[in-house]
Amino acid sequence: MVSAVIEDNVVSTLNFLKSDWDPSGIYNDYVFIRNAEMFPDVRLINSKTDETILGIELKSWYLLSKERVPSFRFKTSPKVCAEQDFFVVVPWALDNVLSGTPIIFSPYIDQCRYVAEYRNYWWTSIRKSKESTQINYSTASQPYPSGREKIEDKPEYDHGNNFGRIARTGLMDDFIEKCMDLKLSGIHISKWLDFLGSI
Repeated sequence: MVSAVIEDNVVSTLNFLKSDWDPSGIYNDYVFIRNAEMFPDVRLINSKTDETILGIELKSWYLLSKERVPSFRFKTSPKVCAEQDFFVVVPWALDNVLSGTPIIFSPYIDQCRYVAEYRNYWWTSIRKSKESTQINYSTASQPYPSGREKIEDKPEYDHGNNFGRIARTGLMDDFIEKCMDLKLSGIHISKWLDFLGSI
């Protein structure tokens, strides 16, 4: 539910601030829309032609989840990520720690294509495994597919269903460390996790 709210608010905020990111009016015909259940989650499209010129893949991360790191999976092929697409992870928590109103913190932002390419490289060349490290690559070849085209890369062997867990590749290590140093009610997130894990 929070993920959906974040997506809706990103769209409404970007459209509301259009005069800031498009002061010259170059993109008068363009509007951000939510692209539910398809990649990417948010698109900047031409309202007259439906042409997409930019995408944002949004992931949310509940900071007090027991995994202590983002657990989402991103399996999209780099071939369907345009060079200008963003990969964004929004950390959030409740203002009274275990209850209250959701609050969000500064996001992790990277290039979508780079994240997808690095994920595949990590899986085949860095990750230590005695099993097959091969990937069955998607046959999709163009950004912004219009339908239910199969756009995900899939590993030949993935018993633990870990392919696509970007937090395990090392890309987000510095960001995760900074998030653990954030405070809720004056106490670091890492300390809250230690406490909750001991209950």
